[in-house]
This record gives sequence, C-alpha cells and structure tokens, in this order.
Amino acid sequence: MPTVDDALEHAGEFHFFQKQMFFLLALLSVAFTPIYVGIVFLGFTPDHRCRSPGVAELSLRCGWSPAEELNYTVPGPGPAGEASPGQCRRYEVDWNQSALGCVDPLASLATNRSRLPLGPCRDGWVYETPGSSIVTEFGRKLCLLTTILINAASGVLMAISPTYTWMLIFRVIQGLVSKAGWLIGFILITEFVGLRYRRTVGIFYQAAFTVGLLVLAGVAYALPHWRWLQFTVTLPNFCFLLYYWCIPESPRWLISQNKNAKAMRVIKHIAKKNGKSLTTSLQHLRLEEEAGKKLNPSFFDLVRTPQIRKHTLILMYNWFTSSVLYQGLIMHVGLAGDNIYLDFFYSALVEFPAAFLVILTIDRIGRRYPWAVSNMVAGAACLASVFTPGDLQWLKIIVSCLGRMGITMAFEIVCLVNAELYPTFIRNLGVLVCSSMCDIGGIITPFLVYRLTNIWLELPLMVFAVVGLVAGGLVLLLPETKGKALPETIEEVENIQRPRKNKEKMIYLQVQEVDIPLN
Repeated sequence: MPTVDDALEHAGEFHFFQKQMFFLLALLSVAFTPIYVGIVFLGFTPDHRCRSPGVAELSLRCGWSPAEELNYTVPGPGPAGEASPGQCRRYEVDWNQSALGCVDPLASLATNRSRLPLGPCRDGWVYETPGSSIVTEFGRKLCLLTTILINAASGVLMAISPTYTWMLIFRVIQGLVSKAGWLIGFILITEFVGLRYRRTVGIFYQAAFTVGLLVLAGVAYALPHWRWLQFTVTLPNFCFLLYYWCIPESPRWLISQNKNAKAMRVIKHIAKKNGKSLTTSLQHLRLEEEAGKKLNPSFFDLVRTPQIRKHTLILMYNWFTSSVLYQGLIMHVGLAGDNIYLDFFYSALVEFPAAFLVILTIDRIGRRYPWAVSNMVAGAACLASVFTPGDLQWLKIIVSCLGRMGITMAFEIVCLVNAELYPTFIRNLGVLVCSSMCDIGGIITPFLVYRLTNIWLELPLMVFAVVGLVAGGLVLLLPETKGKALPETIEEVENIQRPRKNKEKMIYLQVQEVDIPLN
C-alpha cells in the first residue's frame, strides 16, 4: 500500500501548493520572534536618575547642557560593583532656593559634595532613553488556530494590563501556547512537502525566525514604549486566524486517525493546485510508521537500554544548552551593548550564514562534527569575549557574532538530528521529552543573565562558555546518522555504531504496471 510520500511524488513534492503553504507558515515563525526574545526590548532597564524638583527650572534658567545638568545635580558613581547613587539616590537639596548659582551650584552648600546628604527618589525618575520598559488529539490545524487565538488575545491583554501582576499572568499564558504554535507550523510544513525537501524546508522555516529578529529590531526602535511595541507585534496574530480557510489539515495526521477519505481529498487538492494528476494505485494510503503505532511507548523506553539512554541524556543537555546560550547571548547584548537596536540587528544577521552552513555541511560532512564544532565555537567565543579588552570594540563584535552563529547552527542541527536517533515507535516521544529541556532553559536563562550580571557583567559569558564546550564534547559521543535510514526498532539503535551484517542476496523482479489517472 502506498504511503503519503508516494502520493506526494505524484501530486508534487514542492510546487505551487507547498510554496504557498511555506510562505503562510513562515509568517508564523516571523511572528514568534517577539515572544521568544522580545524581553530584550520589553524589559530592558534604561539609563535613569532621580527626579529632583526645581532642577529642570534651574537648568533652563542657567542654560545648562544635559551633560552639565548631570555633572552639577546628580551624585557621582559609587564603588565598583554597586549601583550608581545617581540611579537610586539624590541630593537632599532645595533646588528652588535663590542662593544657588549657575556655576557649580552645590559649592555654596559644601566644599565637598560627598558630605551632602543623600535621600531616596521620592518624586520618581528621569529616563535618558526615550520610551518605556516593563521593568520601568485535535489535529494540527485546530491546535494551530487555537494557539494563535490564545496567543493574540493574551498579547493584547498584556499590552493593556493595569498592573505588573496582570501583565505577568498574560505573559505566562502567551509563553505557554506560543511555542506550541511555532512547532505545529514546523510540523505542518514538513508534512506537506516531499521527503527530499523536508530537511531544507525545516531549516528555512527556522530562518524565517531570523527575519523576525530583524523586523523586531526596527519596530522596537520606532516604538520605544513597551505597551505600543507589545500591541503592534501582537496584532498580526489575529490575521493568522484566516488560515482556517487557507491551510488544510495534514494528510498524515488524517490517516493516523483512520480518516483516509479526508486525507485523499487533501492529496487531490494538493495535486490540483500543483497541476498534477494522481493514479488509481493511490486510492488507499498508509503511514510509514504504521507498524510502530501498534506499540505503546513510555518514558522508560527512553532510558531502558544503554544507547538510547545515552542519546536521551545527551540530547536533553544539548536542547537545554542551545536554549540557554541562544537566549542568553541575545539578552546579554541588551545589557552590554552600546546601542541595543544596532547590536541586536547586527547579531541577528549572522543567523543567515548559519542556516546556509547547516544546509551545506550536514549532507556532505555529516551531522556530528558540524554540530560539535558549532557548540565549541559558541563556547569558545563566549570565553574569548570575556578577555577581550573593552577598547577593542570591533573585536568584541566579531567574537560575539561568531558565538551567535555557532549556537544558531547547533540549535538548528539538534532540531534535525533528534528524530534520527530514536526508533519509530518512540520517535515522537523522544523529541517531545528532549525538546522540553529547551523550555526549562528558557525559564532559567533570564535569571541566569540578569542575576549574574549584577555580580560581574561578563560572568554569564563564563557560564555559557562552560556549558557550550561541554555540549560540543558530548555530541562527539553520539553516532553519525548521515546517509542512514531512520531506525525502526530498539535493536537497530543499539547496534547503530556497529557494522551491519550483509543481508542475504535476493533477486527482485520488476513488474511494470499501467496506472490510470484519477479524474
């Protein structure tokens, strides 16, 4: 009985229909960017100082420049490693008194400014950066539309939240469903295309996320107020609800639910869109994994045997590492960069060559060595950035771009390789369990970055270097899957690094069939 891939060979593996679906679903990947890394712009801490009543009027009367106003009225920097007093303390001075002059006005009150009393910011803050911040079983299609609706609604509610608590609640809801929507889009596009195009389409779907990074940098620059930014990046999600009429259900999922007639209607729709015709031999389809569906997988199948247990532990660690380094490096740019918008934009550009390098290497060199090297490059770049002098800004930019490129490659490769290391009946479970570590990494990363930078700005990079280098070494313990068929049984996985015995020689007779096109 033919499979869906056999049907797609006749209906078209990557023609007009698949290109149309890729464009529509790639927009989902673009829109996912603000949710995944938008905290860089939504939650950054702008430069600020205490608001002191009377300072603005005195500055206007004296004609001070912004630099002179800061020098005359704001406390200087404190001891190394501590917050600047200018950000959280102010001089306890009545700036409205007429005795204050325009040249060093505090000199008439004390010969040494350090003796003047300091107090808390009772009247709020003045922000140097314009804008504001937060700190200041149902089928692929139905699940996709449900996540889009929840994501869009929670995003708008987050933008209009009256309190920080409500904003966090809606942010959590958005975070819970948004990744699911992105993954469903990834699954749909890879199930619509033929086998030969599946890997390339998956990589370009992830590259669409990079396009979202570039767009986000521009939108955040144009809309520095976090509420307007959140509202703007959320609105396009409502347009995705129109996909109900644009995107059909996955034929593979329909067949898995014994809905063969509906699956055939989708296949015929694909063939019609592509200007192709089907044959009578494609009346009934089956899944490639049909035999594996008879078994009931459990979590213990992922750790019961030695090789699969090793694969599971290494893959879980690499998913975790990829998430921590990828998000961590983006967040660190927001804390350490001079211009957050340009630094974010430049670092995002290097993800495009990363995607092309993955396409060029995984089918020529293999998966294991590019994967290991990309992790090690990311770790080494983090370590090199720590010891790069601050006056060599151009070198720091190059090193950080290499690190970003390395972890982007590692992230894209782990998405592809994960499924190749498990037998059919636990493949989906293996991908689900291992990729869940990506979510845990995403939860931990903000605390890791923002807490450690309070101790030392470069300390997060030291942590990233260690976990990245360890991840690269662990990848070398995995088998190479280039040119190998997907394993069907646990025995095949356990013997994947051993040479296979020669199969018995068999004689095949070729029988020519005459297929009658279906109307």
